Amino acid sequence: MNALSRRKFFLAAGSVAGTSLVHTRAALAQRVAQAAPAITLACTDYLRFTPLATGDVQHDELELRWIRGPRSEMLRRAVSDPEVDGGESSMLRHLLRVDRGDGSLVAVPVFLLRNFTVRDFYTLKGSSLALRSLNGHRIGIYNWTASGATWYRHMLRYLGQDPFTIEWVVGGADTPTAVTASAPLPPHVSNAPADKSLSDLLLAGDIDAMFVPLPPSKYHPEQGPIVRIVPAFRSLEQRYFVDTGYYPTQHVLLLRRQVWDRDPSVGGRLLEIFEQCERKFTAGQRLFPYSTPWQIGDVEETELLMGPDFHAHGLEKNRDTVDAFCQSAFDDGLTERRVTVDEYFAEFLRR
Repeated sequence: MNALSRRKFFLAAGSVAGTSLVHTRAALAQRVAQAAPAITLACTDYLRFTPLATGDVQHDELELRWIRGPRSEMLRRAVSDPEVDGGESSMLRHLLRVDRGDGSLVAVPVFLLRNFTVRDFYTLKGSSLALRSLNGHRIGIYNWTASGATWYRHMLRYLGQDPFTIEWVVGGADTPTAVTASAPLPPHVSNAPADKSLSDLLLAGDIDAMFVPLPPSKYHPEQGPIVRIVPAFRSLEQRYFVDTGYYPTQHVLLLRRQVWDRDPSVGGRLLEIFEQCERKFTAGQRLFPYSTPWQIGDVEETELLMGPDFHAHGLEKNRDTVDAFCQSAFDDGLTERRVTVDEYFAEFLRR
């Protein structure tokens, strides 16, 4: 056997050492992954968070287990299912907890649902009703103590209306629904008859309009019988944003207290994960803008008006919007005191 040259020896030794180092790093990475805390979150099946659901976005120091499903089920499981560590929840319901001093859940400034509101206002075809003339009318609403409903009333105030002059009727859009209120209903708010939906009341002339988050079954933009009060809702929503700077935040990420107390740093890690997810989703909107024929135009127009980070997570980027939400809830009489943004996210700020 030929003697091994000095050069070949060191090359061979280096190769073995390098292979050993690679295996060592791989083993270390595997041990870290195995030791990383696991968080199980429940969230509505939003397309925006597909990169998380598919595992395309991950965090080296946190294993995220993702449960997706219908909104009502996910909102319930996020706060009541003992097998879940947290997830998507109503901003208003958490505001009411903060107001009562209930610290069982901790808010992380990740805003899983946000939406403008003008599109959600409906009336009968042929009606002359306008959003600037709702004072004194009888109006249906899907829930009095919901985040979206709080932003509806904020929009009316923006348009010069006074929600206290309106007679509100709470009920389901298409089916008779007993709506559970998270706070006492004020005198100018009542429940719909047990056998009537808001659509029934609207078609019968018992209410003049209704505010609901999804188009009612008898809605049609041209034929009716139910139509939007503002068919060209985009222009008014854009003006609202220009004037206020608010892209209404409706749902927030919550964690159970015991999960938070075990490791408060998980809040910052989750924020990082959702920010990565947002960047990946936004890039995909430009790379593959084929969901609708003119999606790329919508993306470009939205970014020109609202900036490229219009669906931003994090506290400081959303402080003014959350502050407006807290103020509107107080104006509605839903909270006994004016809860501040820093109170709402107190634990996150102390982490």
